[in-house]
Amino acid sequence: MFIKVENVCFSYDSVDEGLPVKNAVDGVSLTIGKGEFVAVIGHNGCGKSTLAKHLNAMLLPDSGKVYVDGDDTSDENKTWDIREKVGLVLQNPDNQLVASIVEEDVAFGPENLGVDPKEIRERVDRALKAVGMYEYRTHAPHKLSGGQKQRVAIAGVLAIQPQCIVLDEPTAMLDPNGRDEVMDTLHKLNRELGITVVLITHYMEEAVTADRVIVMDGGKILTGGTPPEVFSQVELLKKHRLDVPQAAELAFRLKGCGADITTIPLGVEECAAMLREVLR
Repeated sequence: MFIKVENVCFSYDSVDEGLPVKNAVDGVSLTIGKGEFVAVIGHNGCGKSTLAKHLNAMLLPDSGKVYVDGDDTSDENKTWDIREKVGLVLQNPDNQLVASIVEEDVAFGPENLGVDPKEIRERVDRALKAVGMYEYRTHAPHKLSGGQKQRVAIAGVLAIQPQCIVLDEPTAMLDPNGRDEVMDTLHKLNRELGITVVLITHYMEEAVTADRVIVMDGGKILTGGTPPEVFSQVELLKKHRLDVPQAAELAFRLKGCGADITTIPLGVEECAAMLREVLR
């Protein structure tokens, strides 16, 4: 395994004032293997973004442990090693773009790590090509579309050469085309370069494309498994005010009307096949 989270609790409250402290992350344990594409879903305030920040030592547990490739995130001597292995991409790309030229922005990370200038040039070119933004290397970031900006932010993390990328709702501020651009990029990086991807999202259509889905609610893990295993639990998800993919929602309603449905579809093609079977 690459990342191991053991019974982690974390609260933003510094003083309890005689009241019980509410943990943003409350006793979470999970493992993530090298090369996995894992989606973490849940409604706002469920703790998924807080968990994401624990995976590269941006936050440290109040109790419990997080290990990255065997390194304890609470060990200050390992902090930079961990952040080289796990890159974090935030929701708003403007918060991560620091230079006036795309290629200079992508070079910022490795420059701060003291990488040789010749190696930086090679890393920048590779990273921009990996996310399909090489032709924009001399452009100003502020003139790019939202999806393009997010791909540049991902390239900036790639230039550090991490083994894992954690993305905290990277498509939340994008239009559908921008979301597609980013998701295509992530799957390409995972598939072709073997980079581990941890995607924090509230879009169910993004989660169904992952290898594994983890559902959080109230700072805890509610359930987890492959997308079919998770999204077949429609009643459980709805009970906790969580959405399901539209295809699964339709199947759930048809089943409630008496239709003989044994498999919950997740995508358009599966849904069409289900409807053909139902209408026979």
